[in-house]
Amino acid sequence: MAEIAARADAKIGSLYRFFPNKDALAAALTSQYSEALRAEFDAIHARAADATPQELGDILIDLLVKRHPQTRAFAALMDSRADWPEVRLQLRTQTLADIKTALATCAPDLDDKQAEDVATVVLNNMKTMLGMTINDAPTTPGAPDQLRLMNRLYLEAVLRPGRLTELPIR
Repeated sequence: MAEIAARADAKIGSLYRFFPNKDALAAALTSQYSEALRAEFDAIHARAADATPQELGDILIDLLVKRHPQTRAFAALMDSRADWPEVRLQLRTQTLADIKTALATCAPDLDDKQAEDVATVVLNNMKTMLGMTINDAPTTPGAPDQLRLMNRLYLEAVLRPGRLTELPIR
């Protein structure tokens, strides 16, 4: 707690006044992050009905990168708390559900199972883009643009009418 107070340029007593221990602070950060992510997805859901698949692809792939500067503390907390698998799972499950909702809003006739599969691919693309942006994943200067293009083309193929529903077997 002393290190947290020092990094926040706050007095330790003030920190303890609001957060009696690290678990209380962690719970508050988790709640704050979840609420902010919820607001972001609410805005995405409102835009998804009028977005093209390519536009939705850009909106989604940019989300974690856009949120990262404000959520570095939460990311560090999640990385440091190996004893929080249920928190990670709950956050991942909610994020997948929100991506799936955005996909289904953009393409209302999308099959539920396919929407789930596509949401999983998109979430992994979002994480890869974040990794490339913060230099936590192998990258080159042009790789993020290639990932963005791949995401656009992928969503165009699976969300447009007459869409690709499965790969041909060779």
